[in-house]
Amino acid sequence: MANKIKLLLAEDEAALGLIIKESLETRNFEVILCENGEIAYNKYLAESPEILVLDVMMPKKDGFTLAKDIRAIDDAIPIIFLTAKSQTADVVEGFSIGGNDYLKKPFSMEELIVRVHNLIGRTKIQKSPEIIILGAFTFAFHKQQLKFKNEESIKLTHREAHLLFHLIKNKNQVLDRSLILNKLWATDDFFSARSMDVFISKLRKKLSKDESIQIINVRGFGYKLTD
Repeated sequence: MANKIKLLLAEDEAALGLIIKESLETRNFEVILCENGEIAYNKYLAESPEILVLDVMMPKKDGFTLAKDIRAIDDAIPIIFLTAKSQTADVVEGFSIGGNDYLKKPFSMEELIVRVHNLIGRTKIQKSPEIIILGAFTFAFHKQQLKFKNEESIKLTHREAHLLFHLIKNKNQVLDRSLILNKLWATDDFFSARSMDVFISKLRKKLSKDESIQIINVRGFGYKLTD
């Protein structure tokens, strides 16, 4: 039997959540059921699911806010929104904050499963390596650790690790400023831009032991990593 797909389901309607969970579990899914957005965020951090199915209207932290928080540290995990809303503005908002799909209640389990498998298939092709070599550094992206030669590893923050990952992925090319701001900060306003400048300065300092590595400010466009 194929490995089970680990799916995080955030649904505050207890009866509906249980029905979805039990239905998915009969179809080779491992389901982490959460009753509100706060629990879902903590479970996401602890359990590393492969896909998220989020109800939009939830107590404590709604689905859109939860998705924004997760997209600030993870731009790859697929997100499907469940909603009773049908207004175009809500659909647009869901996609604009990083949702991959949208399912209106009531829905069939078969439709949900098809959409889940479709998104899982599309995202499995982009797996980042465990260890990335950058000059004299080794970068363990998933562990958020940066190590210079044989020295002790230093811990990076979520944003530092993701910012460095995107810089490396686009090495010797300009990383678009607005694109990365929207991915990691969910906005490209003035204050977020200043915050990103601070993170760039921190990364430059941490990478300074290898003088061949440079993060160049390309005025008006973004940043370019060279080594």
